[in-house]
Amino acid sequence: MRQPKTAQVVIGAQFGDEGKGKITDYYAAAVGTDGVVARFNGGAQAGHTVVTPDGLRHVFSHVGSGAFAGAATFLSRFFVSNPILFLKEWEVLATQGIRPLVYVDPHSPVTTPYEMMINQISERERGTDRHGSCGIGFGETLERNLTPVYALTVGALDDAGALAVKLDAIRRVYAPARLARLGFGEAFARNAGLFLSDAILEHFVADTRCFLARTTVADIQTATHSRRLLFEGAQGLLLDQDRGFFPHVTRSNTGLRNVLALAGDLGLERLEVTYVTRAYLTRHGAGPLPHELPEKPYPGVIDATNVPNAYQGALRFAWLDLDLLSHAIAEDLADAKRWPEVSVNARLAITCLDQLGDEPATYYRDGLRRAASIESFAAAASAGMADVLLGIGADRNSIQVSG
Repeated sequence: MRQPKTAQVVIGAQFGDEGKGKITDYYAAAVGTDGVVARFNGGAQAGHTVVTPDGLRHVFSHVGSGAFAGAATFLSRFFVSNPILFLKEWEVLATQGIRPLVYVDPHSPVTTPYEMMINQISERERGTDRHGSCGIGFGETLERNLTPVYALTVGALDDAGALAVKLDAIRRVYAPARLARLGFGEAFARNAGLFLSDAILEHFVADTRCFLARTTVADIQTATHSRRLLFEGAQGLLLDQDRGFFPHVTRSNTGLRNVLALAGDLGLERLEVTYVTRAYLTRHGAGPLPHELPEKPYPGVIDATNVPNAYQGALRFAWLDLDLLSHAIAEDLADAKRWPEVSVNARLAITCLDQLGDEPATYYRDGLRRAASIESFAAAASAGMADVLLGIGADRNSIQVSG
């Protein structure tokens, strides 16, 4: 009997930072160099930490979190490429002996230095009303690409002369107009030295040359041919642009919508989806956080990745709300009903359970605060899903299957 065309999918079920990198690495290790990790949303603002059993550690941004396991990466048309930050990540991985195979869709939008400037300036100007942005220009890139004359994709990077002309128009015409629309028109004059620096423009053109030299521009059919496919999401369901707490959202669909579109391109028939949450709730950046706590929920909580920064501040913590979790997952799974040709099987992964120590798992259900053993907590959180992945350590070997 012919096996259905299947792909694994890893989706964050909260505000991001759930452990998607660890779960992606877990699945990628099962297929090794036969695998390809497709990034289906977001961009360089992702920070997916992977620790290998022998101690290698990296926070993946552009490159898929299966790279340590030997999987290739595909940056889809829904992924925003940032050549500047891609090259930084490439050099870090090179020091660890990793030179990943990276494919990128020619329709992937490209971030320039000017969106990064606009993003950082506008967040500073907002003061206490910040949106919680990472400051790397992700949303601003998508905004610019809505205007065809200023749009820039990977497929247009090969003509350096035309690229320089477009960048000059972006910095001289688009950038001041965009800051004015945001209500920060005077900020362009205060930062004109940066925007109008020819050295920055020329350096970015050179960066795009290096970016193209280290990637292969290809469509999804070419990039995934004869490979086991794993979709890796960025951010989380509670940051989805259509379902999150606006305006404190990412400019992206963080759940199944983009995956289903790409599955249609490939004629996939089944998706094995893993929704990921920590054993507690976190948020990096401004915006609502139900049941927020003034400090870490458990003494054993350690997070070396989400360090305080100028744009998002420090990592925030809360008790996990299982009603919020189940609602977010149910809403996301409802999207699959519009694609009856693709069947979806869902499971849950709970990470950071080792950080609870000897304490019971504390969570909210039906508006009430509860405490339970890890086993009872996992059963309550899974809400009828077949089984649960339990992450009780830093690397893939610490993941157990329960249920």
